[in-house]
Amino acid sequence: MASAAKAPFIDLPFAAPKVTRSVRPDGSTVLASGYTLADYPPHMLAYLDRWAEAAPDRVFLAERDAEDNWRELTYADAAERSGRLAQALLDRGHAPERPIMMLCDATVNMGVLKLAAMRVGIPFVPVSPAYSLMSETFEKLRGVVEMIRPGLVYVSKQAMFARALDAAGLTDVPVIADDTAGGAERFEDWLANPPGPAVAAAFEAVTGDTVSKILLTSGSTGTPKGVLNPQRMLCSNGVAIDQLWPFLGARPPVMVDWLPWSHTFGTNFNLGQILRHGGSMYIDAGKPAPGRIETTLKNLRAVRPNLLYNVPRGFDMLLPHLEADDDFAAHVFGDLDVIFYAGAALPKNLWDRLEALSVFVRGARVPILSSLGATETGPVATLSHWGPEIANSIGLPIPGTEVKLVPSGDKTEIRVRGPNVTPGYFDAPDLTAAAFDEEGFFRLGDAVTYIDEAKPERGLLFDGRVAENFKLMTGTWVAAGLLRLAAVAAGAPLIQDAVVTGHDREEVGLLIFPNPAGCREVAGDAPEDEPLDALIQRDAVRTALAAGLARHNAENPGSSTRITRALIMTEPPSIDGNEITDKGYLNQRAVLARRADLVERLYAEPLDDDVVMIA
Repeated sequence: MASAAKAPFIDLPFAAPKVTRSVRPDGSTVLASGYTLADYPPHMLAYLDRWAEAAPDRVFLAERDAEDNWRELTYADAAERSGRLAQALLDRGHAPERPIMMLCDATVNMGVLKLAAMRVGIPFVPVSPAYSLMSETFEKLRGVVEMIRPGLVYVSKQAMFARALDAAGLTDVPVIADDTAGGAERFEDWLANPPGPAVAAAFEAVTGDTVSKILLTSGSTGTPKGVLNPQRMLCSNGVAIDQLWPFLGARPPVMVDWLPWSHTFGTNFNLGQILRHGGSMYIDAGKPAPGRIETTLKNLRAVRPNLLYNVPRGFDMLLPHLEADDDFAAHVFGDLDVIFYAGAALPKNLWDRLEALSVFVRGARVPILSSLGATETGPVATLSHWGPEIANSIGLPIPGTEVKLVPSGDKTEIRVRGPNVTPGYFDAPDLTAAAFDEEGFFRLGDAVTYIDEAKPERGLLFDGRVAENFKLMTGTWVAAGLLRLAAVAAGAPLIQDAVVTGHDREEVGLLIFPNPAGCREVAGDAPEDEPLDALIQRDAVRTALAAGLARHNAENPGSSTRITRALIMTEPPSIDGNEITDKGYLNQRAVLARRADLVERLYAEPLDDDVVMIA
């Protein structure tokens, strides 16, 4: 690992880091890019039309069909089909006042429908499939339907979503699906007529202020908020990224991607880069979850990517397969330009393993990059655009965007202003007003710190969520987000994720979501079918966990960083309980509230038998 960290980076063009800094009398600081934002088109369809003409036969989107072969949609096909579908939308009376709701995972047809809606200025609302397929109560889905009042619903297979459609009161809303089960209109039947003058007129009316989509927040405290995404937001953000990552224009990007289009990472960042640069996205029906990761592995073996984007949990599940198969690692890493992660910070052990594989395959490091942003920032506010030497660097503000750093307790809160920032939330003026400060900076709720305050061009580091931090009884602040990262790394491979405890208590503890594969590996002789609740009680697992966290404590002896106790849980985080998003991001506050009884067990006297004490 040490040799990997000293290896050079692959030769890749980046924009040199440049930043301006203004320190204010009130203690806040404003940072801005040293680059002026370049001109950007008024709408994303400009890119589709460009590539449909310049590279009509190049694959734009692909997915596995019923026979497990790739169904490929070229740029010419995408332009034609989206135009026909746009005509069908107008013929059937659909209008901007009643958005189109999409409930399923990404599909080629969903991509066409998104483009068609954009062409005629009708907002679309991609909804996390978890609200329909993993929820038992459908509470969030009902809340979204009541808020959006959709005029049309798209699903891939109506039978799969029938229960959710009924529970959410969508039985009277027109449904379009890839099949005809359950009375839905068949997607292909909407492609009968070519686009006419009405489509052209609607397209001409689309401007930078036209809302292209409404993306939903995670809804950690109730019904998700609807974030307005006008065309200006998407186009300005994309051009700013391209200015800092000029390598994107050197060749068409190729990506195998599972990330949902209901989130800004998957739809705005990933799909946006593919569309802007005439690339090819192979939609992965897999997921970083037991029983689903195998699909991802098959797809990655079939397609050689030059961009590898994922969330930390995705890399965690992918890495063992790459490390065990040199040919697979060479296939995946052999043509990569960058590795990019978002959604959560990347634990150091995963960072080191990715670098080691990179050096093994390439003899040099593929840059591991990240950014800071949110659904409300289109998504990028800051971006790493050089080979980082420090894990979890979030880079510098992108061109056209300012960030304000505001002291907040023992932290520095970051706020954002620029053309990439949402104008507000759908039908929620009160929430919109509360989200911005008096100067129009959006309140992210994240904290940052300088890598080197004397040299701001070295960039910023993510420093956790402001609201996640808490004080011990001694009054000492605990940086929960950073401590969680350190704990996951120290407990590898046993810990999938963890929540930090200790608010108003004397000591820091952990509630641990275990990694079943890692526990089985450490247990050694455990039967393959041994249930998780028995596996985590094995002496080898508990001893290894205590030893790993004890090593962390030896290097971090302070009361705010020393972990004294841990409880391994068997119930996975709950979507209905707001504990986790479908990208795998844990909501610390929701977990602690929902599992308050486990926190009490963790600190109970006499000591609970299930609690692992750490030296």
